[in-house]
Amino acid sequence: MSRQQAWFIARARHRFAMTRECSLLLPHVCAALADPRQPGSDDTCLEKLLDWFRELTKFDPTVELVQNNPCLTEFITSVLALPEPSPSILSFTLRLAGILAASENRFQHLQQEKLLVRLFGRDGPLNSALWEDASVRSGWVEGVHSMMHHQPALHFLCDGGGIDVIFTLQGDPSLFVASAASQLLVHMLTFSVESEMTEPLSTKDCDWPACAQMIIKHIEDSLQSSSSSHIEQSLKLLTSLFGSCRATWTEVLWLGIAKQIESFLTEETVQVQHMLANLLLRIAWSPVFCDTKGSIWALVTSALEHLTPVQAGPLAVGILRIPECPQDVRIQALTVLLQPMDCILRAASQPLEYAGLLDESVSDPATVESLLSSKSSCVNLLCQTLAHLEKLLSLIRLPVDLPYMSLLRSLMTILQFCNGFLSPASPLGSTISRILINCFRVQRSALDVLAALSKQKGCDTLLGSLFDVLLAYLESPNTNPTVLKKTFQATSKWLVRLQELSCSNTQWQQTKKILEDVFLVLQKRLYSPCWEVRDSSLEFLTALINCLKDQDEFRQSLLSSEVPRLTENLLEDPESYVRASAVTAVGHLAFITCFAPESPAIGNQYNKENIVAKLQEILSTDPEGFPRRAVISIFTKWLRQGCTGQLEDTERFVSRVIQTVEHDLDWEVRLGGLELVEVFCSQTFRQLGHPKCTYAPLSSVVTSYINQNESLHVFCRAKVFSFLFQSLCDYDKPIGQRACDVLLGLRYTFYPVRTLKDSQGAEDSRAGPSIAWLQRTLRQGSMAQNFPTDGDNGVDFQDPESMLLALDIIDLEDLHDGLNKSSDHVEKSPQSLLQDILATVGTIEENEADCY
Repeated sequence: MSRQQAWFIARARHRFAMTRECSLLLPHVCAALADPRQPGSDDTCLEKLLDWFRELTKFDPTVELVQNNPCLTEFITSVLALPEPSPSILSFTLRLAGILAASENRFQHLQQEKLLVRLFGRDGPLNSALWEDASVRSGWVEGVHSMMHHQPALHFLCDGGGIDVIFTLQGDPSLFVASAASQLLVHMLTFSVESEMTEPLSTKDCDWPACAQMIIKHIEDSLQSSSSSHIEQSLKLLTSLFGSCRATWTEVLWLGIAKQIESFLTEETVQVQHMLANLLLRIAWSPVFCDTKGSIWALVTSALEHLTPVQAGPLAVGILRIPECPQDVRIQALTVLLQPMDCILRAASQPLEYAGLLDESVSDPATVESLLSSKSSCVNLLCQTLAHLEKLLSLIRLPVDLPYMSLLRSLMTILQFCNGFLSPASPLGSTISRILINCFRVQRSALDVLAALSKQKGCDTLLGSLFDVLLAYLESPNTNPTVLKKTFQATSKWLVRLQELSCSNTQWQQTKKILEDVFLVLQKRLYSPCWEVRDSSLEFLTALINCLKDQDEFRQSLLSSEVPRLTENLLEDPESYVRASAVTAVGHLAFITCFAPESPAIGNQYNKENIVAKLQEILSTDPEGFPRRAVISIFTKWLRQGCTGQLEDTERFVSRVIQTVEHDLDWEVRLGGLELVEVFCSQTFRQLGHPKCTYAPLSSVVTSYINQNESLHVFCRAKVFSFLFQSLCDYDKPIGQRACDVLLGLRYTFYPVRTLKDSQGAEDSRAGPSIAWLQRTLRQGSMAQNFPTDGDNGVDFQDPESMLLALDIIDLEDLHDGLNKSSDHVEKSPQSLLQDILATVGTIEENEADCY
């Protein structure tokens, strides 16, 4: 162990050591919990108590915790002596004993007291009526899992028959207990092999340790049984094992069961195929099986052929993400994913007008056709396939080449089936069309894949047809609002793609026509009686401006439409969500109508002063928080982009905004005001040539007095300091934290070289009465509303010298630490927890004198 590690452990032991106050309270807590006459303690308190014991024992394996606190063993003994303890207390006792027994020293101590055998042996809760309660069985499993960190615990359980109990609990009616039992077996198998094997196993050597032998034999027997439930239990255990353990011995285990697993793919009497995909995927991801001469990949190939399309889909998309996957298996996995899309494309016309997605299928095409012909399975298969394709398209590097053109045709076909705009000639197409008409789930999934496909090249020749489909959805009154929002998102992404193409070829006429059609539809949607539609329309407009505001065709089409006027009208919408989205859209529109270098003359209603005035009115008067948050966010974005004019104009602008924001009842609006101030300070320093880097060389840090004085005057005139110091004492802690961060940033800028000695001497020699009062007020955490800004005790926040002095003297670091300390650090202390438990059972008064 290195010196650093030893220091860390010693420090952790000291941090989590039991305090004297807690050691005095603990006996009373234990006595109260073991007393059947007392009301049961809150389960949350018991969980917190267990968490505390985990912390106490984590860095201290010694037996001292139990020896110095005999009340713990007395508590266990008292609970075991009760004729009918409550299930929650018994469960707590089992888990507590497991935590204590996690150390071999404490395990031996509890063994000597014969407590562990009475808790986890045959004579314990196993054979009592309380075992019928799931919480007791859960406590037993968790307790065993906690102590399973040394060989004596492993042998204790295996020799005492406890492992048979765990085998039984794998099939427990409580899914929580069953899952915990399976995880425990995985842990025991891994621990047994890795702690008891002196030499690694080879593929010819199956000399497993005793405990591992018992578990492996149980797995093999279960896999060979005729019981589907027993097979499922072992498959779950194996899936968890191969997912968590990447040791070489797992290959030895796999070679012993691989043939049996393979047989399940074709076994008709035992239906467990639905569990094989996840198991094979976990194995394929393990580096142990990368160089197994293709054995695992042969089984994966067989699974892709024999599993149903629904079962094979997750395996296929998972396999495609594995870098070591062979190319032939990769192509087969992709074929599985594309087969339903190919079937859709072939069903759309008869004979097939365009080439399909596949030259050949992995499984029988009739199986997919049958699933798509059934109302109960068609939607699920398509939604699952589309979700897998979206996941695949989201990868930075696609592992295979997709037939993008055919895939896009298939997506458009699905969307046309769903809105009834396609009349297929084939019987299968007619059936699918009837099933999918107005199917929102499939529409949403198809539009998600369509949006993801916009990043790929090779679909350019279909853009006209694609926008016909999208515009049909945008125009249709039957389009569901959620589907409409997805359509807007897909349309914005494809418009960006279209704009990229129009810049490089002669497609600008097509682009212009599509943009005009889009804005015509958008005008109608902004009038929609449904507020969700109006809101989605505004979000769509904002997304378009963000991406395309620099493109001439886009700006011309937008400004020649009615969209800007209608957007501004929605600032007065009765729905607050819509008003907020309108604020954001208007704020982005200003980059085109007001702030562009050559803003077009489109009427006085779009000039900068009018827009600013309207948004400031919303910030001052809107009764809902969402629009006001949107305004402060837009103002900050304008300021960050340098759109508020010269420094003098920006100063007046910021001053008006923060004087409005500081009285806002919404803490997020006030927080937005602090972000605005932070950007303003940064912009001011940059414009006045003040260095911002705290760690720059001394020669570059020391700036001229003129620049420093000028920036101070700007901040004081804008009333920045008044806003910041009052925000320090805001009711909402995030406000104080952000204000302190900004003030610390200002201090580091004005005083880049500052020592502790300087700060300690400054308060005594230079602090005036007002600054001293301010520091006392901040230390007391007085509320900002009580700040007197004038009069005898007031601070002149607009006086540069006073503010410079305040930055130097006030202990902002201490305030920062206090603000960032959790407000419940006292309430969550172990001492407070023990007091809460005693208060719950009504004994705190009689024990209070013993605590101090």
